[in-house]
Amino acid sequence: MPTPSLAGGRVLVTGGAGFIGTTLARELADRAEEWVVLDSLHPQVHPGSLAPTDLPGSVDLRVGDVTSADDLDAVVADLRPDTVVHLAAETGTAQSLDESTRHGMVNVVGTTQLLDSFTRAGHVPSHFVLTSSRAVYGEGVWRNADGSTFQPGLRTHAQLEAGSWDHGDGAAHVPNTVDGTHPNPINVYGATKLAQEQILSAWTGSRDTRLSILRLQNVYGPRQSLSNPYTGIVSLFSRMAREGQSIPLYEDGDITRDFVYIDDVVDALVAAIARKPADHVRIVDVGSGVRTTIGDLAREIAAYHSAPAPHVTGQYRDGDVRHASCDVEATLRQLDWRPRVSLRDGIAELQRWIATQLE
Repeated sequence: MPTPSLAGGRVLVTGGAGFIGTTLARELADRAEEWVVLDSLHPQVHPGSLAPTDLPGSVDLRVGDVTSADDLDAVVADLRPDTVVHLAAETGTAQSLDESTRHGMVNVVGTTQLLDSFTRAGHVPSHFVLTSSRAVYGEGVWRNADGSTFQPGLRTHAQLEAGSWDHGDGAAHVPNTVDGTHPNPINVYGATKLAQEQILSAWTGSRDTRLSILRLQNVYGPRQSLSNPYTGIVSLFSRMAREGQSIPLYEDGDITRDFVYIDDVVDALVAAIARKPADHVRIVDVGSGVRTTIGDLAREIAAYHSAPAPHVTGQYRDGDVRHASCDVEATLRQLDWRPRVSLRDGIAELQRWIATQLE
């Protein structure tokens, strides 16, 4: 896929020292007039609050918090960016139930503070790009055996405690789509991501500028935090199998997710940046388009390391969805993009990268 020219472009990336931000910077930063990253270097993601070593030299890293008006004003007034890539967010689904205020402050207030900083500077960027989440869909749409569909709410604690994992006998989850699945988040994290979408849509519409929203599935790959307990199960499973442990599988091991490799996600971001939406807002799903059970993922990782077979524990997480996947056909039509990395190849590449970090 051709990389867009950003000659003359001033780009602000919030949360740009994280997993997605560092990979995006390696792809695009050298092509921008200025590539400024605002990141708090939170120790949960960055041990010791140290900056990542693989940010390109062309990146201007400013340590600051999106919830701080002073930190944002200092960057926005100085840079007056043409493009804003809003990555800054708390992302832990389970953590969001226990630290709801933290998620609300960073994800919701951090977004409104960002917008207010542009108002104070008297500047409107030409394009906002938001990384949203599949979590906005909640449990999504399910189809009964007779072909009828319904959109269930959350699985209650009592339901999960009883080991009733699915929504009705014979019902199956339908892959999520922007046009076919009404957002209905069932955890605090998903609710804050939907709030980000709605806040940005309202502000950019009123300012006559453009907004691209990418609803990401489960992203994995090199540069993913290995110390953050909420960073995702692919890196967690990889660490366990590497240590010769049997990977524990929650529920019955048949939870499904759409695992999308980091390079495919960055390619989608590059494509969105390269071509602003023709209308006010564009929302797309970004995933592999392939549904994978957690059990199959674990077995693939265990086989790579010749680790013991995974085992089902029957444990569960409150606020977790049973199935999450997406149909990317609409995204293929809207962006010059398509996912290219298979789960097997992506897992192998992640294992090789982890070995360089731990040995």
